[in-house]
Amino acid sequence: MSEVHAARRSWLRARCSPVNGVAVVSGPANVRYLAGAAPAGAALLVRHSGGDVLLGHWDPAQSPAGPLGEFGGPRIVALDGEADPVEAAVALAVEEGAEEIALEEHHLTVARHRALTAAAPAVRLTDLGRAVEGQRVVKDEDEIAALRVAAEITDRALGELLESILVGRTERHLALELERRLVDHGADGPAFPTSVATGSHSGLAGHRPTDRRVEEGDFLTVRLGARFRGYRCRIGRTFVIGTSPADWQIELYDVVFAAQRAARETLAPDAECRAVDRAAREVLTAAGHGKALGPVTGHGVGLEMGEDPRMGPAAMGRLGACVPVTVEPGVHLPGRGGVRIDDTLVVRPSADGGPELLTITTKELLAL
Repeated sequence: MSEVHAARRSWLRARCSPVNGVAVVSGPANVRYLAGAAPAGAALLVRHSGGDVLLGHWDPAQSPAGPLGEFGGPRIVALDGEADPVEAAVALAVEEGAEEIALEEHHLTVARHRALTAAAPAVRLTDLGRAVEGQRVVKDEDEIAALRVAAEITDRALGELLESILVGRTERHLALELERRLVDHGADGPAFPTSVATGSHSGLAGHRPTDRRVEEGDFLTVRLGARFRGYRCRIGRTFVIGTSPADWQIELYDVVFAAQRAARETLAPDAECRAVDRAAREVLTAAGHGKALGPVTGHGVGLEMGEDPRMGPAAMGRLGACVPVTVEPGVHLPGRGGVRIDDTLVVRPSADGGPELLTITTKELLAL
């Protein structure tokens, strides 16, 4: 990946001022995108003239030398003590005569930005904005391959859980087991906090597992994802505990399934982001559940969970090919429970078979 990272930095370098201009990248996902794996809090100094530098705090037990410092990668500077990598990057740029420094201001606190301004009073500080995030939206095939592996790990972990006895176990215990299985199967870790929701908790988008136990007749909603080589996916499925679902459970599940399918079928290059949301929202509204859908039907995924594009009613812009997104409608009925069905897909043109489904665990309403 070193050549890929170098090409990405070359793209950013072209954005720097040609007159002693540099950029300091501080967003963790952006640093990883441009330089590869790096310690938490690292900063990347990208010069218009070349010779990029990665500054950070490495574990004393590990050598910072290696792939990052070889084959045209950025030079590595291991900082001591409590030194701030961003301040150190700005100080290095000033020392080397930079006249303009572009910062990712949305990743800096007001206090931190003031400290940088005070440290470089003679230098023009500008805002790089979300330029790197924008470049990250479309994924190359290596990135999609990593997402594909993350999805395979996620499907495998969920499939194994469904083969075990669930009645009597707590949401918290099941969530911990799922996260252990993700790691056992090769994940770096969970892509986000795993959610297991049963009974009246089921269908809640942001539910954190509790000590509530799984009971016969419950809806069980599971939302999880693996992180592999930094790339993250999401899957959400809803099941019924017991021999057969109740009529209201079948009806609600069918509505959410139809909404999810409608949104998935809308995914295509040049499709409006808001059209994807509208497809799901119209199905739920017709069934009387329009207000149950959250602010967005889905979003981009990659090095972060919740990247651009956003697919909501007021979303601007259009989808592009090779953009991985989630489609995740849900309905929660207070006091009763609900349904969520989430998938991770890659937008592909119809000539290539249409959207590529990465998370393939069945969406049939299973009774476990």
